[in-house]
Amino acid sequence: MKKIYKITLLVGLTILVSSCHNNSAPNYQYFPNMYESVAYEPYTEAKIFKGGKEGQLPVAGTINRGFEPYEYENSTAGYEAAKANLKSPLTEEEKNSGKGKELFEIYCISCHGATGNGKGKLVEREKFLGVPSYKDREITEGSIFHVETYGLNAMGSHANQLSAHERWLVADYVLKLKSQL
Repeated sequence: MKKIYKITLLVGLTILVSSCHNNSAPNYQYFPNMYESVAYEPYTEAKIFKGGKEGQLPVAGTINRGFEPYEYENSTAGYEAAKANLKSPLTEEEKNSGKGKELFEIYCISCHGATGNGKGKLVEREKFLGVPSYKDREITEGSIFHVETYGLNAMGSHANQLSAHERWLVADYVLKLKSQL
């Protein structure tokens, strides 16, 4: 007898729960702003913002998250100052990690060559001309870092591809290549 009551109760609950569902009407939505946020269109008028528009300029002195300011300007004077004064913050363990070689082989070898002689694949195929050998240049770790950050002549900046730490690793590896030439 108890078994029949349990089965009847289970069937009754199943019918009750399934009868409440209506495919033509949507379910209730709790906290709809979490699903459908109020989106402001940039450059539209809004009285609550300064100047009456949505798109606002950043506050003066604002820097991007994770951005590390670089105190040398992108000029010949900045290059000379970096060459004379800028020193690597790397420890000896970081310099000997082999990561600099890996990064050099990814970003630099195609133009500068495996030994830093300026005879990379792109130079051999005459896509770029005039890539100097490291032994012909008077370079320091500061000048290498500066050129990686801003670029020089046909070489573009690598600041978007490499973090400051990675650029220092590459600069250290370039100096090792120069000493081997």
